[in-house]
Amino acid sequence: MERSLSMELVRVTEAAALASGRWMGRGNKEEADRAATEAMRDVFDTIPMKGTVVIGEGEMDEAPMLYIGEKLGNGYGPRVDVAVDPLEGTNIVASGQWNALAVLAVADHSNLLHAPDMYMDKIAVGPESVGKVDINAPILDNLQAVAKAKNKDVEDLVVVILNRKRHEKMIEEIRSAGARIKLLPDGDVAAAVNTAFGDTGVDLLLGSGGAPEGVLAAVGLKCLGGELQGKLLPQNDAELQRCKKMGIEDVSKVLYMDDLVKGDDCIFAATGVTDGELLRGVRYNGTTATTQSLVMRAKSGTVRFVDGKHSMKKKPDLVIR
Repeated sequence: MERSLSMELVRVTEAAALASGRWMGRGNKEEADRAATEAMRDVFDTIPMKGTVVIGEGEMDEAPMLYIGEKLGNGYGPRVDVAVDPLEGTNIVASGQWNALAVLAVADHSNLLHAPDMYMDKIAVGPESVGKVDINAPILDNLQAVAKAKNKDVEDLVVVILNRKRHEKMIEEIRSAGARIKLLPDGDVAAAVNTAFGDTGVDLLLGSGGAPEGVLAAVGLKCLGGELQGKLLPQNDAELQRCKKMGIEDVSKVLYMDDLVKGDDCIFAATGVTDGELLRGVRYNGTTATTQSLVMRAKSGTVRFVDGKHSMKKKPDLVIR
């Protein structure tokens, strides 16, 4: 892929963040998601690439745009697979909480896992702990391994996990081990990526969340030298059959980084919609707005933080009427 594509993709996540940020705290997650999706779609049409959505808002008959199989880009440039979450954290935006993102990932054609919309068990860590954790190992073993890798005590660790009833036993085990916990209302892509940045205070992510989000997080961590391991968790026969169509006969199979995203030519881009540990959310200032974005390319190892100032007069489609 052309290296210039990285900055082009930031324009996509910026537009989605600017559009959806208007709905922050207004209690309407559907409108926030719609605004992000429409804005992202419009900018994608200007990007020099031949993209196909492999992780999107749903199947063609379920989503008006950014559906799985949809073609993106202006028809010129590299042929790529695209994973999108126009608004990761719709409930977060609706209630005005932390860590909502507009996020996407791009990789060479056929290099992204076409993850079905189901749960995935995950463990994610930053570069220091790569090769030290095992999703099948007891929680205490993984906590001790991460603590040793980061030259910390287990009591120093911060584990992020979605605040769900299904995680009650896991939460109890983490607390019994002495580690600290940050419970998330939603948004485990941001949480997984945060494990690779020391100043976020996050050491590892545990628990189950969406499989598509697992692929997005894996691209981000590949760019940062981190690691995500996952196992699909089909809840019914229909989901089990989808796994088999993917070639996964044994659903207990561990999906490693190269299963989730092959090779190293991939790009991750995200723009903060609400404030988080890593990215500042959108600020509106009358006729202008500011954004903060992260864009990374695995092939070069480049990590960029991009501060943007936008004239809302020149972007009338991003203003609620």
